[in-house]
Amino acid sequence: MAPVQFQPATKAQAKLRAALFGPSGSGKTYSALRMATGIGGRIAVIDTERGSASKYADRFQFDACQLEDRTIDGYLAALDAAAKGGYDVLIIDSLSHGWQELLQEVDRLAKARFSGNTWAAWSEGTPKQRRLIDALTDWPGHVIATIRSKTEWNQQTDEKTGRLRPVRIGLAPEQGKGIEYEFDLLLELSTDHVGTVIKDRTGKFQDRIIEKPDEAFGRELTAWLAEGAPVRPPAQAALAPEPPKPSVSPAPQPAAPAQPAGPDLSRLQALIAEHNLTDQQQAAWCSHFKVASLDHLTQQQVDAIVAKIERSVTKGA
Repeated sequence: MAPVQFQPATKAQAKLRAALFGPSGSGKTYSALRMATGIGGRIAVIDTERGSASKYADRFQFDACQLEDRTIDGYLAALDAAAKGGYDVLIIDSLSHGWQELLQEVDRLAKARFSGNTWAAWSEGTPKQRRLIDALTDWPGHVIATIRSKTEWNQQTDEKTGRLRPVRIGLAPEQGKGIEYEFDLLLELSTDHVGTVIKDRTGKFQDRIIEKPDEAFGRELTAWLAEGAPVRPPAQAALAPEPPKPSVSPAPQPAAPAQPAGPDLSRLQALIAEHNLTDQQQAAWCSHFKVASLDHLTQQQVDAIVAKIERSVTKGA
């Protein structure tokens, strides 16, 4: 095993991973097309909104795929086709349908194979969600995804009349918990088409208010992404010269003892995701068993935690 080494950090050129979320009518599709046009290159759209993106075909140039199969496998097939097509920018409009389909699939699995236990069914649902996230982060070009937000109505005072008026606001994105960690840029859109940057790895746009995100904003993002050293293709790394071989063969070394496999955490992770269990709760489990992280638990300890969660939920039902 090669020794671990640290080197000075450098910024490399990168591909954008952006998510736009907001309630119906906030302009997610239109804003994504404007930003993609500003980034430049060939644009592809995976459209799960029954052709809504194509309504803007007279204003923007792009290729669209109307995705009928909104399962995780359907999304993965579309992502693969877009990569093979050599597109520079991919818009996924939207990611919410994949999450809704996955929820329904987990519910069917629970009824068919797990005696109605949705926690157990998430042991198969969570890896599927992970496959989709990996495909998004590994896609070879820029990715802009739109995500629906749950909508709620509130009352606000009109500045002109002084009267209360109903206002539609967006809440949490309709996608898996933690989806926000997978993107470089999160842009929340209001019904007035005003974007607020709530996460920004560029360091230039955090908390910035952007009225009607457009091509200029896309060009700004492109300029930042292009800064730094070019990314070295993986194939070149394989051509690096090998170290010279010793003239005398070293004495045979005894085989290293097999390392024990870690515990199967899939069911526990499914319970954590299903019931929004906090990091503090997970830390309490580790403290109880005197381990640094969940990966250091034994399988018996993991099974004990799972059983305890199920009992507590059953009592509270």
